Amino acid sequence: MTSDYTQVFRDTEAVEKYESVTYAPDSYASKINDRQRDYLRELVRREFEGHHPPVHHDFACGTGRAIRTLHGLVREAHGYDTSAEMMAKAAEVGSRAYWHRVAVDGPVPAPVAAGFPAIVTVFRLLLNVDETVRDRALAFAAKALPHRGSGVLVVENHGNAGSVRHLRARRHHGERWFAELSHEEVAALLDRHGFEIVERRGFSMLTPSLHDHRLARLADAAARRLPGTDGYAVNVLYTARRVHA
Repeated sequence: MTSDYTQVFRDTEAVEKYESVTYAPDSYASKINDRQRDYLRELVRREFEGHHPPVHHDFACGTGRAIRTLHGLVREAHGYDTSAEMMAKAAEVGSRAYWHRVAVDGPVPAPVAAGFPAIVTVFRLLLNVDETVRDRALAFAAKALPHRGSGVLVVENHGNAGSVRHLRARRHHGERWFAELSHEEVAALLDRHGFEIVERRGFSMLTPSLHDHRLARLADAAARRLPGTDGYAVNVLYTARRVHA
């Protein structure tokens, strides 16, 4: 959602690489995506049981991974992104949604008035942008979820500072591609926009470099079954509700 992001993903080859290489079958990213899909579908069934199906607002939607995750569980979906090429790819690969191109800066984009309840997702964004854009994303979420009963927000942190990934922080200090956020920093960001975390779930203790090691994958699967290990996962989802304006 920075100008760099928009410039990079105006290149159709970069968009294709993101979709077909980064998220290739059995890749590190696709395995985490599969786990997130199971969790999110269960979350929506649980949170909105007895209600009308929610509307889905996906901010920084990219190629529509989060939108595809919730196919069949929402009454309609809206994807918002600065890159028209990413949204075109999302539609091409079968993401069913209304697409909305948003400006890189200026006033906070307004979500489509599609009613409540709603689920807002912000995936794979926080580490890729500066604090100004993080605040922009959360301000959008606050518009979409104006009060506690509006629905839920799910935010991804794919570089938890409390995970084994942090061991590489000193080596890569100052390198733009390497960023991390602690649970406390994510909680502070959410609180600044009137949200509180009601659930936290981790999806891998491994970094991508360990993904191809069979023993490491077995250890990761065992660790994820243990209570209290979510706080040490590399990739974490936070579910939040609006508590104050």
